[in-house]
Amino acid sequence: MSKKNTRPLLPGIMYFYIHFVVEVLSFFFLYSIVGDSLILWLAPFIYDILAFIPQILIGALSDRFAKIPFGLIGILLMTIGLCLFGVNSTLPILIIVAIIALGNACVHVNGAEVTLRGSEGKIFPAALFVSGGAFGVITGKLLVGVVQPWSLIIFAITVIPVIIFAEKYREQTAGQKNPCKGFNYANKSLATWAIAILALFVVAIRGYIGYGIPTSWNKSTIQTVMLFTFMGIGKALGGVLVDKIGVRKTAYLSMLGAIPFLVFGDQNMAISLIGVMFFSMTMAITLAILVSVFPEAPGFAFGITTVGLAIGTLPVFFIKLNSIIINIIMIIVASIICLLIILKITRKEKKHA
Repeated sequence: MSKKNTRPLLPGIMYFYIHFVVEVLSFFFLYSIVGDSLILWLAPFIYDILAFIPQILIGALSDRFAKIPFGLIGILLMTIGLCLFGVNSTLPILIIVAIIALGNACVHVNGAEVTLRGSEGKIFPAALFVSGGAFGVITGKLLVGVVQPWSLIIFAITVIPVIIFAEKYREQTAGQKNPCKGFNYANKSLATWAIAILALFVVAIRGYIGYGIPTSWNKSTIQTVMLFTFMGIGKALGGVLVDKIGVRKTAYLSMLGAIPFLVFGDQNMAISLIGVMFFSMTMAITLAILVSVFPEAPGFAFGITTVGLAIGTLPVFFIKLNSIIINIIMIIVASIICLLIILKITRKEKKHA
């Protein structure tokens, strides 16, 4: 592969690492919190709200004010939060949750900006960046009780030079009104906001359904590691496929192809993991569509997806469906509905000779 073709991939590789570290910090912190049942419920609830929803505003600000170093601001906030937690600060734990969550949000937005701008219409760099989070989540959980918060503060500091270096790629697109014009997946006959709302709906539905995937086989640490590993692989692979075969074909594979594996994989890890991998490809699909309709504002487009995730995941704090039959029905019905929406809001792809 030529230098020209590999160059857009470098920001994705750097932000894969940055995202990995950020999620290690976040989930080490969340799973280290002790307190009564209310605190243990509120902490992840507040975290999800502040880590997901503000990204649409931060993204809009980042699109407008490119010189604000949101990546560095984010890692600074997270480091401060971990310091306060590590020294047993008298500051209420939920305030520390808010600090770390907002720091996480800032880093996410900057990752989207860096990996989408200058990617020459390729979604894989951003998909690679996002996939790093799955590996970070499980690593953060596993480190609880193994390391002290101060050691992770040192870990956090290692990403600072990486963020600074990655920012150079965004600076090269400074002044471009339409930095993501290479993304061309949306059905332009539909209104921009109609596409955005429908894409957000797909993200929300898939986010909620993700919590209902039957995984009775998941009973050990290594099996949990495998689950998160295949989530990460699926997110990255979705980016590869969107770039290679287009959004619509990838949607068929992700949304219909996943169904039999998810439905019949409840007791079989190998079958289930294939379904989880296919299911996770959806992220690249919806992000590519949203960047297509907001090519001048990739940070804002990315923020729409995180708002959709919040809408989809927050109900889980109140309503959990434990019936395998109901979950299977929901997976099938929701997958078909989401596929039909994706086909509606995307343009028909030309057949290649």
